[in-house]
Amino acid sequence: MKNFIFISPNFPDSYWKFCAELKNNGMRVLGIGDCPFDQLKQSLRDSLHEYYKVTNLENYDEVFRAVAFFTYKYGKIDWLESNNEYWLERDAALRTAFHITTGFQESDMHRIKLKSAMKAYYAKAGIRTARYHIVDDYESTRAFANQVGYPVVVKPDNGVGANNTYRLRSDTELQYFFATKDSNTYIMEEFINGQVRTYDAIVDSNGQPLFESGNVTPESLMDIVNTNGNSIYYIVKELSPEMRDLGRRTVAAFGVKSRFVHLEFFVLKEDQPNVGKKGDILGLEVNMRPAGGYTPDLFDFSSETDVYKIWADMVAYDRVTLPLNRPHHYCAFCGRRDGKNFVLSHDDIIKKYGKSIKMSGRIPKALSGAMADQMYVANFDTEEEVQEFYKGLLETKE
Repeated sequence: MKNFIFISPNFPDSYWKFCAELKNNGMRVLGIGDCPFDQLKQSLRDSLHEYYKVTNLENYDEVFRAVAFFTYKYGKIDWLESNNEYWLERDAALRTAFHITTGFQESDMHRIKLKSAMKAYYAKAGIRTARYHIVDDYESTRAFANQVGYPVVVKPDNGVGANNTYRLRSDTELQYFFATKDSNTYIMEEFINGQVRTYDAIVDSNGQPLFESGNVTPESLMDIVNTNGNSIYYIVKELSPEMRDLGRRTVAAFGVKSRFVHLEFFVLKEDQPNVGKKGDILGLEVNMRPAGGYTPDLFDFSSETDVYKIWADMVAYDRVTLPLNRPHHYCAFCGRRDGKNFVLSHDDIIKKYGKSIKMSGRIPKALSGAMADQMYVANFDTEEEVQEFYKGLLETKE
C-alpha cells in the first residue's frame, strides 16, 4: 500500500474529496494539520488512515517530526502534498528531506515561486511577458516606471494571490510606496490592460494533460482585494485551441509532471504600444496547484466530471478512469460583498436562477478578501446568460 501524506487536508474545506478519492484508490492517506481531529469534517476523518495534529503548521520542525513519525510507523512515504500555494515551499522542503521524488524539490522553487524567474520559462515556451524591474533603490525604480509609463504594478516577487499588490499611477504614489512598503522583495511590472484567462490542467508523470479547462476573470483581482469589491469569474465551456496550445507549451517549459496546475495569462483588451495588439496573449504567472477556493468544484460542474477523482487517479494509476466526453457548460462564480444594497435578495436569486444554481453559501474569512462574502455558482450554456447572471446579482439600489 502506498503512503500519501496530505498537509492541511481541511483547507479549503472541499479538499477532503482529494483524500477520499485517494483512499478509494487504495492509498493510505495520512493527514498532518493544526486543527483538532474531532473538529475535522466527518467525511475527512473517514478518509484518513491516521491524523497527526501539530500545534502550528508554520513550525517546520514540528511538521518534520510528524513526517518522521509516519515514516517510522508506515515506511517510505510515496507522496506528500497540500495542493495549496501557501505550503508549496514547505512541501518541497519536506520532500527533499525525506527523499520523496514524486513532486517538486527545494531546488525547483526558484522558477515556480519567484515571479521574476518565471519570465525566462515563459520565454522558453515562446510566450511574451510584461517588462519588469526588481525594486531596489528609488531612483532606478522611478527610472523604470518612467521608461514604461505609469501606471505600473508592484507586488511581492514571492507572493500568494493579490496580497500586497498595488497599481501606482505617479511618482508621488511611488514615493508613498517606498515610504510604507514592508521587507518583501518586490517586482515592478508595466501595467497590462488585459483580461486574465487561465489554463488549468491535471498533468501525468510524462507531462501530458489528463484534464484541461480554464477560466476567465473579467475584473482585476488586485482591484477586488484593494477596493473590497465583488468577485466574478467563470469556467469556459471549451478551451480555445490557442489557450490549449499556450498552456501545454508552458507546462513543457516549466517541466511540470504529476500535478494539478493553474497557469495565468493576459489577453490584451486593446492595442498597447511596446506590448502588443488587442487579443494578443502574454504570460502572467504560474501556480503549481489547483485554482483557489471552490474552483475545483466549478470544474466538476462545468465538465460534468470529478477532478478530485481524476487527480487521485493520476496519483495512483497515472491515467484517467473516468469518461471525459461529458457535456460542457459555462460555470459562473459570483461573490457578493456584505454591506451592499443589492436589488435581488437571496430568496430572489434562488427563485430566479434556482434551476441553474449549483452551489451557494458563505465564503470563509480566509478566502473572502479575493472572493467576497456570499457566493453563488451556476451553470449556463451561453456567455450571454453568464453576463445576465452577473448583472442581475450585482445590481444595487440607488
